[in-house]
Amino acid sequence: MLLYERQKLKRVLSRSDVLALSFGTMIGWGWIVLPGQWIHNAGFAGAIISFLIGGTMCLFVGLTYAELTTALPIAGGELAFAYRGLGYFWAWVAGWAISFAYVGVASWEGIALSTAIDYLFQVPKIGYLWTLAGYDVYASWAAIGMAGAVILTVLNIFGVKPAAVFQIMGTLGLVLSGIVFVAGGAAFGETEYMGPLFTSAAGMGAVLLMTPSMFIGFDVIPQSTEEINIPLIDIAKVLILSIVLACSWYIIMIVGIAVSSPPEMRIVASVPVADAASFAFKTPIMGKIMILGGMCGILTSWNGFMVGASRILFAMGRAKMLPQIFARLHPKHQSPVAALVMVGIICCLSPLLGKNALVWFVNSAALGTVISYLIVSISFINIRIKEPDLSRPFKVKRWKTIGLAAIASSLFFLLLYSPISPNTLIWPYEWGLVLIWSIAGIILALRSRMLFSKTSTKEREVLMFGEEYSREDIQLRVKEVQNEKK
Repeated sequence: MLLYERQKLKRVLSRSDVLALSFGTMIGWGWIVLPGQWIHNAGFAGAIISFLIGGTMCLFVGLTYAELTTALPIAGGELAFAYRGLGYFWAWVAGWAISFAYVGVASWEGIALSTAIDYLFQVPKIGYLWTLAGYDVYASWAAIGMAGAVILTVLNIFGVKPAAVFQIMGTLGLVLSGIVFVAGGAAFGETEYMGPLFTSAAGMGAVLLMTPSMFIGFDVIPQSTEEINIPLIDIAKVLILSIVLACSWYIIMIVGIAVSSPPEMRIVASVPVADAASFAFKTPIMGKIMILGGMCGILTSWNGFMVGASRILFAMGRAKMLPQIFARLHPKHQSPVAALVMVGIICCLSPLLGKNALVWFVNSAALGTVISYLIVSISFINIRIKEPDLSRPFKVKRWKTIGLAAIASSLFFLLLYSPISPNTLIWPYEWGLVLIWSIAGIILALRSRMLFSKTSTKEREVLMFGEEYSREDIQLRVKEVQNEKK
């Protein structure tokens, strides 16, 4: 028996916990502030088609995740898949890229929370700090997001089960507010408010550019698989269902806002869905109710990304691909406390960048997402070829077609972020965030290589996968079965 010391997480999450974790993470604040912009950019039908395209592409990627998650139910998700399929280097890149995506989206949730509360009642502008990208940042405004970061960090330190209970409550609030909004649009709206069906290909491209960040969240399931206490095949089904539900949600919100308010209101509104609800119901109270629903989305998304970010950092620390402090678990609650504290500190600092940083974090985080998706999609095909006998409780049919479609989808999204695209990331803000995270990653990667230079491949294999899922153990079991058949 291999005796390497390996930290383990507890299996405590139920089916409803997993669905709320995935769906609630995907549906954050974007559905409140962005549908009006989507229709303005692409037109009513163009926005819907963009989300159908984006959702289908994400579904291809999601199918690869679903199979790999059941085959390798290990904390770290992308890290484990890429290590198995492509080796150490690409596993590190995938792990660091998806951690950037999680931390990036988690960071803008504090900004969104400050914005939401400022809509409910104007926050007094106390303690002017600075002006960044035309927005005056005040200590009183930033403090709201900081307080939210502290509360959610502490909640997650108490363990994944309390975080999951919180997630279910927030997701229910989110869904109820969305139902009220769409019902109001159907009852009091007008189809003439929809505006043009299409605008331009560039407009649809701008909407497509945002879709990866709107769907990021289903991949939190692989990160927390080690803590899920349901049959593996059910984990795969919940993952796929969550993508379908999220795509349906965004399309329903596009329809809801399109019939609830005229185009000129949607484009100038500070919080379009809230203003559209106030207009449709003819009372500002409904706008505030939508803000409360949006705040539920902020908190569920924030909570989910804290879970995802801390688990990928934990997995990298456990595998000695980052300093091992990231693998440290709370002695009582068994939560990755050091990783959570680091994510919490970053989330506390992000509101100091001001309201405009919300878009910077969304777009730059999406780049990390598609890089990780591409690496996982390639790993999916490689693992199918190299390990045909690997146990796969959920097995994708026509795996070559699905795998190639996932790779093509990821490359398409990656092209949208490249400098040759008209919708590329903005310098210095968005590319600056990518550069800072990349430099930090290079420093940590080199330091980890020095600290753990004597770590053998066998040791890292067991630290990452455990004895049950390490390749050597799997190969041994396959040989035993083959001998029994003879």
